[in-house]
Amino acid sequence: MARRPLPRILSTGSAQIARSRELARTAADSATDVLHPLITITRGMRRLASAGRRKWADAPKDRRGPLLLLVTSVVLVVALLPYGPLFAVITLMAAAAWHGREGRAAKPEGPDESQTQRLQSLYEALVPYFSTAEDPAPLYAHGGEWEKAFPAYEFDGSSRVSHLVIRYPAYFPDGEAEARARVELLLTAKSGRGREYHFTWDEEGNELTVTVLSPLPTDIAAQRFVTAPGETVLGFTDPTQVQRTLPLTHGEERRDVPPVVWRTGVRSSEPHLLIVGQPGSGASTLLRSVALQALQHGDVLVVDGGGTGEYACLTGRDGVLAVEVGLAGALASLEWAAHETERRLIAANRARQAGHPAPDDTRRPLWVLLDRPTTFTHLAEADGRKDPQSMLQVPLRHGRAANVTVVVAEQFDGVDTLSDAVRQHTRARVALGPATAGQLESLLGARPHTTPIAHVPPGRGYARLGTGPVHRLQVPATPDPYDDATTDAQRQAVLDLLPPLTTPADEEPEPVPVEAVVAESA
Repeated sequence: MARRPLPRILSTGSAQIARSRELARTAADSATDVLHPLITITRGMRRLASAGRRKWADAPKDRRGPLLLLVTSVVLVVALLPYGPLFAVITLMAAAAWHGREGRAAKPEGPDESQTQRLQSLYEALVPYFSTAEDPAPLYAHGGEWEKAFPAYEFDGSSRVSHLVIRYPAYFPDGEAEARARVELLLTAKSGRGREYHFTWDEEGNELTVTVLSPLPTDIAAQRFVTAPGETVLGFTDPTQVQRTLPLTHGEERRDVPPVVWRTGVRSSEPHLLIVGQPGSGASTLLRSVALQALQHGDVLVVDGGGTGEYACLTGRDGVLAVEVGLAGALASLEWAAHETERRLIAANRARQAGHPAPDDTRRPLWVLLDRPTTFTHLAEADGRKDPQSMLQVPLRHGRAANVTVVVAEQFDGVDTLSDAVRQHTRARVALGPATAGQLESLLGARPHTTPIAHVPPGRGYARLGTGPVHRLQVPATPDPYDDATTDAQRQAVLDLLPPLTTPADEEPEPVPVEAVVAESA
């Protein structure tokens, strides 16, 4: 049976419909191109109106009246100016066109697949620490949702966590240092080793904030710091830890860096300093930096137990009483320092009893700097002499009233050999170089809020002044200017800070007779 042909309208209808749709699409695109400026201005007007409503809603009620009066005054002034309305319309259209332009594509909200995997891994690792079997609605559970536990997070360019806020249950013992240390160690391992993390525990809100710290600047050379008399810059730290900055120069560049300032003198609560570090960690560098700052307003006595000539640049300088590298010289110098402390106390006491101010020679600071004094302890025991550390008991105990400051630098393996007087009266502490959390807590008296790393640059460590917080510390570069490995810029920076020579370097200054000092103090 022959098939009847379809009506013409049905056979050609689909083609006509397709052509109509193409014509409509072309017309719409053409209209969009023609009306694009109008669309942009309309979109901008809508955004400006929305912004104005938000500003009006956010404004306090007591300020809405003056704000409305100000807007009305501006409108009246513009209306009265020649060509004012025209310029107002042009300005409004330009602002609307600017705000109505199509911006860049919005960034995708939320973490990507690799970042989500990192957060889920952190969440699963924290389950054993932040969950118990008795919890009816645990925040942490295997296979649970990490979104509730991590309300805020940020990532760096390598998709590693740079900032993270962690919620934890109220029953977690966040007041115990051991429990917090276990969590911090886990987060350090899971978030990426080789970086320093700062942990802020909010016990009231049950939140832990983890922040990746940027490296401290290591290119700051020795220079004159803007400080008051009695203030010594130990180094530089994070801007979030201190409320003060110092203007520094680095070549032709000037910048403000937050310092760790140690205050000495009569009103100081931490009049003496103990520096402990590994070999090559920068303890001698810090001692040189302290000596250069102390010579601005006082006298310095240096006892070098290392015997490496690290302080030869100070020999014969104005204000440097002596630089001793031998046992006999160390004993004589420290005995003189003890008698000088007694003399100052007696002179100041007599002046107060007579109603007079303290003599000038008792108010000029005296600094006793010792590098590795335990070396002399072993030599004194072998030679049957008195331990030089025993001479420090009087300056350490009465040094604050006599303007005598003692600074001791020692290595970690020699801390146990330090005398009880040194460990008891040096309440300002600095730890330099790589160290474990246990070593830092034993020396500083508290764990730092940051994670120590294995490899650190020279002069990098932690500082704690008395019972204050533990600060990250970077010592300013103060190398030995006579060392061949020192760069020319750093050598010149140290030489510029040295006082002028008053005694030829090949002449040894005459020792002060101890009997004369005793007779004078009596």
